[in-house]
Amino acid sequence: MTPADAAGGNGDTDSTHTDRSGALRSYLRTPAGAFTMAAWPLAIFTIIHRVFLNPQNNHPTDDFTTVWNALHRFIDGVPVYDENYSFVDPHYLYSPGGTLLLSPLALLPSWDIGRILFIFANGLAVLVALAVLTKLARRPLTGPVLPVAALLVFASESVTNTLLFSNVNGILLAVEVVFLWWLLVGSGDVSWRFGPGTGTRNTLATVLAGIAVGLAITVKPQFAVLLFLPLAKRQWWALVSGIAMPVVFNLAAWPLMTQPSDYLDKLMPYLSEVRDYANSSLSGVGVYFGMDDWFIMALRVIFALGVAVTVFGLLRWRNSDPLMWASTTTGILMTGVFLVSSLGQMYYSMMLLPMIFTVFCRLSVMHNPVTWIGIYWCMSGDSWNSDRWEWPGRIVEYTRGTVGWGLIILAAATSVVVWLATDWRRQNHDRDSTAAPGTTEEPRPEQR
Repeated sequence: MTPADAAGGNGDTDSTHTDRSGALRSYLRTPAGAFTMAAWPLAIFTIIHRVFLNPQNNHPTDDFTTVWNALHRFIDGVPVYDENYSFVDPHYLYSPGGTLLLSPLALLPSWDIGRILFIFANGLAVLVALAVLTKLARRPLTGPVLPVAALLVFASESVTNTLLFSNVNGILLAVEVVFLWWLLVGSGDVSWRFGPGTGTRNTLATVLAGIAVGLAITVKPQFAVLLFLPLAKRQWWALVSGIAMPVVFNLAAWPLMTQPSDYLDKLMPYLSEVRDYANSSLSGVGVYFGMDDWFIMALRVIFALGVAVTVFGLLRWRNSDPLMWASTTTGILMTGVFLVSSLGQMYYSMMLLPMIFTVFCRLSVMHNPVTWIGIYWCMSGDSWNSDRWEWPGRIVEYTRGTVGWGLIILAAATSVVVWLATDWRRQNHDRDSTAAPGTTEEPRPEQR
């Protein structure tokens, strides 16, 4: 190589480096670039605080120790459901199948290491879920959407308390999002790389979607409502594998567990009771404030109807806008479970993130400002307890999850009804416009 060649090569490298630096500077001058540059430092330090510092502070609620002790009882051959359920301490509520699925956690060397790794895994799972949702929304990971979402989500009550209490909900969120991704890939609506689908069904992706939701159901049965999605899209392999997973895990765990019948004899009666603490469901709030049973039931029926109207109305878009349909249906079904069932804790609200990301879709219930008010009430980290207005503040703080979920369902149902009515009027108008110019009167039977 001659000196001139060497100089030319370095010149090309320097030119490429200059071009890239110039492109980066140009990008940072755009609003998207400025938001991205500002959001990442804020998101990173918020994540560090929520994952590494906040959970190490003293707090009365500790879900991890409850799970850790139960899993060790399972491995040591001691009855797992041997608790006094009359106390308000956190209780172990997972099925034998869920116990078997979580049992590898007990193989970690110590409680301290296990808890730290478990919290880190949940924080990482939330980030993975946000990244997948960003890609499903057709937004680049290098843009502002991911860091802004990470900042807001890790600052929310849902993620903050999930990591503080050190429970499994962050991992379940990731499983829920992966289920949606694989279900859309399986239906041919999305490609493996998040691009447009080919329209051809993918059996492998469909089975994987069923396995994902089946694992979530094994740990928390309320995810069973998501089986409605493969049912509506006629993705039978997802439906079969989604049902098979909890059945297989529970059948496998039953002979491995000492006194597994305690799950039916002790835990199930406890789960059938409505607890009046840390329960934002309509039943929990109703019992806490001493509402009449008929009034609680009436509210449950009203909001169940709201869920039904939304879910069945959304079927109109299951093929024309599958991402919006699947994500919104997931959010509304989960909101209905939290609100109408016997137990709903406010930090469950992180499972609504797929629905929130539909704000980037052409149609979305997130375009209704009332939905965002509901999101604020059920996900905000603000405390509404007040030293000056103690009783009103206590009412608002205790019911804000309930109110938030209720507003989400009402706003979504209203939006879907308006969409359907608009669509119906447009179709009638188009039909009338098409028929009017060349319309000829149909001869009567006697004129034929």
